[in-house]
Amino acid sequence: MAKYIIRRLLQTIPVLIGVSILVFSLMHLIPGDAAQIMAGEAATEESVEQIRVKLGLDKPLHIQYYNYVSNALQGDLGNSVRSGRSVMDEIKPRFWVTAELAIYATILAVFIGLIAGIVSAVRHYTLSDVSIMIVALFGLSMPNFWLGLVLIQWFAVGGDVFPPEFLKMRPSGWGDDWRQVILPVICLGTSGAAIIARMTRASMLEVISQDYIRTARAKGLSERVVVYRHALKNALIPVITVVGLEFGAFLGGAVITETIFAINGMGRLTIDAIRQRDFPIVQGTVLVISLLFVFVNMLVDISYRMLNKRIDLN
Repeated sequence: MAKYIIRRLLQTIPVLIGVSILVFSLMHLIPGDAAQIMAGEAATEESVEQIRVKLGLDKPLHIQYYNYVSNALQGDLGNSVRSGRSVMDEIKPRFWVTAELAIYATILAVFIGLIAGIVSAVRHYTLSDVSIMIVALFGLSMPNFWLGLVLIQWFAVGGDVFPPEFLKMRPSGWGDDWRQVILPVICLGTSGAAIIARMTRASMLEVISQDYIRTARAKGLSERVVVYRHALKNALIPVITVVGLEFGAFLGGAVITETIFAINGMGRLTIDAIRQRDFPIVQGTVLVISLLFVFVNMLVDISYRMLNKRIDLN
């Protein structure tokens, strides 16, 4: 197991190099002069040159990349063009807000998705199965921005359950009332719950048709033991993969949810940075989310062996 973990860590190095190249290229793929864009159309040539020197854009491309990687390895992602603060100082308080939102949405998606998928698989081709899959398809088809606006209209503007003031987040993150959290989590986690439900159903149907499940039932084991102890454990392997991917998608999808619900997380920070042409902030947020996504996928791969000891990791 230790050898596999070390090998997986080594395998992430080329991925991290590729991520660093893509993130570094963001500023250079912009049509026109990045320094001119950040300075604004009315900026003088001196101001543009100052920004170019400040960001190191006056140096050769390979030197720029070397400096970017070496500074990033030390935790230095540069400074914001607008505020002058360190990019890491801008990201840190926002990161935990987005991470909480993604974690809560993942918990909701896994809880609903697993239950719905198991029930649908056990009662396959019945009215319950068809109803759950129709609801899952509906949840999968709803875009975040539309669902968020509907939730606000139904429960905040048109109802008394979530008064509009509870949708206003504190600058440092969440407030003290659970009502500030539940609507954004539902908005973000609905599509993930639908995907997990469909995957759980498909995986469970494949597993419960295996010979060892028939043998377990022939031994007289209760249906609960057969489903949860024998079938579900083996059916979870592809589901875990989807959960890892969905967590990464939640981190990226939080951009829309945070904008709709006025949450001061990394998503909203990225949108504000794009509007203000603050490209060091954009690079920093994209890099942090990408690295976290790579790390989560590595944990998913490691978890396979923990679920099934028969999986060969060599």
